[in-house]
Formats: sequence, C-alpha cells, structure tokens
Amino acid sequence: MNREPQTRLRGRIVAASNSFEDGVVTFRGERIVAVESFASWAGAHPDISPPSFDGTVIPGLVDIHNHGGFGHRFDTTNPDEARGAAEYHLRNGSTTVLAGIVTAAPDDMVAQTAMLGELAAEGVIAGVHAEGPFLSEVRCGAQDPRYLLDPDPALIDRLLMAAAGRLRVMTLAPERPGFFEAAERLADNGVVVALGHSDAYYDEFRDALSPNGFGTLVTHLANGMPPLHHRAPGPVAASLVAAAHGDAVLELIGDGVHLDPGFGALAFATAPGRVALITDAMQAAGLPDGEYRLGPQTVWVSGGVARVASGSIAGGTSTLLDCLRWAVRECGVALADAVRAATSTPAAAAGLGGVGDLSPGRYADILVLDEDMGLRRTLRRGR
Repeated sequence: MNREPQTRLRGRIVAASNSFEDGVVTFRGERIVAVESFASWAGAHPDISPPSFDGTVIPGLVDIHNHGGFGHRFDTTNPDEARGAAEYHLRNGSTTVLAGIVTAAPDDMVAQTAMLGELAAEGVIAGVHAEGPFLSEVRCGAQDPRYLLDPDPALIDRLLMAAAGRLRVMTLAPERPGFFEAAERLADNGVVVALGHSDAYYDEFRDALSPNGFGTLVTHLANGMPPLHHRAPGPVAASLVAAAHGDAVLELIGDGVHLDPGFGALAFATAPGRVALITDAMQAAGLPDGEYRLGPQTVWVSGGVARVASGSIAGGTSTLLDCLRWAVRECGVALADAVRAATSTPAAAAGLGGVGDLSPGRYADILVLDEDMGLRRTLRRGR
C-alpha cells in the first residue's frame, strides 16, 4: 500500500478532462488520485481544513519539438549539456520535453540519439525527435544542406537501434524518393511520422498524411514550406485539410516570430483540438543576443530572433508558456484551447502516456499560474 500522504492543490482547473472554476487536484507521490470541484471535495472532507485558492491550475506543458535552451543543446553527445537544456525548460513549466536533433553527419546523429535515448530511459526527457536528414533542399531552412539525404533504410535502422525504442518522432519530406518505405519502417517501430521541410505539391503532401499515408504530425506548419497560395495550395493547405478531418496534428511555433497571430488563429479555427504548440527552442532560449549553434551551423541572435548565415530563422528563443500566452493574447484563442494545445494534444500526437492532462492515474505534472498567466509553481511527478 502507498503510505505517502496526499497533497492537494486548489484553484481554477483548466485541463482536457476536467475543468472547474473552483476545484481540487489531489495527488499522492507521483500520481494524481482525484480531480473534483471544491464543493464536492469539501462535502466529502468536512473535518479537513480547506486548502487555499492557489490560482489557475493546468497540466505540466508538453513540448514535442525542442532543441535546447539557456546555453545548452540537445544536439550533443554530452549528457550534462542535454540535462541543462531539459532543466531550463522544466523551470519554465515544460514538464515533458522531446529532445530535438537536426540534420548533421549520420554518425553524429546516431551518437546523439544514443546519448539522448539513455537520458530518456532515466526520465530526464521523454524521447527524441529527429528533424532530418531526409528533408527538402529547397525548404531546408536552418537545416545544414550538406547533410540532406534521400531516405536511407540503413541509417533509419541505425537510429532505431541507437534510440532503443525512444525515438518518438521523425520529420521527413514526402517528395524525397523512398519516403513511403521509410515512413512505413518508422511507423512499424512505433515512431510518429511527421511531415515537414517540404516543397511538395498539395496532393503529394496530403497523400502522405493519414489515412492514405503514414504521416500523422506536421512539423512547424508553414515554416519550411512554400507559402499558402490560392492557385498553389501546397503543404499548408494539405495540412489544414488533413487536421480538419482529424487525420493530422499541426505543430505551431507560438513565439511571435515564426507566425503572424492571424495565421495562428486560422489554424486553431480550422482544426480545433488538432493544434500542438511548440517552441522549436534552441541554445539561445532564455539568453541575450549573441552567437550560438544549432547542429553543425552557427546561429546569430538579434532582437531575440535566431538566424543562420542564409538568413533563415534558426529555431526559437521562447518557452512553451510564452507560446501559450501568445495563443491567448495575440491569436484570441480561449485559455482552455491553448492549454489543450500545449498539453494533451502534443502528448497524444507523440504517443506520450501519463502526461498532458489532469485526471486520476496521470502523473502529478502540474503548473499553477497567476492571473496574468505568470508561472507561480511547477510540480513534476508530484515534486
């Protein structure tokens, strides 16, 4: 029997499964045991002093596309470096993070994946998101074009073996020869197939998404893609249509740099419940302007905007809580919808169990926010 004492948080609860203007979350150890209205809790516990009202209580945030922060990188073979990146985002409310690696020399990507797989086994991160190297040269963005390849079954097998079951997501461009064979191989091994950094036509991109293809996630919608045009709708329109039909989840970088708020509002309105806010954060997140790195490339940050030598934006410098605020304040998204986009939707999209919601049996990953959506308290696994 678990003899740990129960702990309670009271506040305005906003989560996918439970929402109360005045509610109580009860947890014991690492797990939530009850979520109920304050009236129900008080009626069942007349002899216990009621907890004070803490603020707005939401699930811990889930960032499925993150390359680092506060001077630390995930695209490394140094575990302390990766731990530092995870710790920075945890301090800022992201209790679950997929560590992102980018296109690099194959041996480097395999070595990075092996190290991150070990950190995932320890619970430091939730797994790995490999963004590349099977991407479009035309839409490579900040991916190093020297290392882009057509899908290579041997390299996929090396990454799968190195990850030891902890490669959660891989981004591919569907127009590259060998895409469908690669996507099937990944899906058969439990890896979520994401489409991105693509110059594909509308039909080509749509056919690569569920239900006809293996893709179920779209990597940073509109970034690394041709612009939406009424005579060339391309990947953006294909993604919006697929998500509207429940066939895909759309990543949005909600940092106020990668997307105009009007586009964010369009995505939320077109595909309710199918948007996953992400940071695409890199080494400079939380630090001043200056020179940093993303994969093999140097990145210059000016005015909080990261770019490589080509001028392409090179990841973000915000936290996921910043992105949640952007969705609410700039895009006009309801708080409940923004919370869902930063918690339960990305968790489900990446196949991450036990996180992203406030309900009995889930991990006690919980944030308390103040009236301005400032971070008041973070709990991960009940601590």
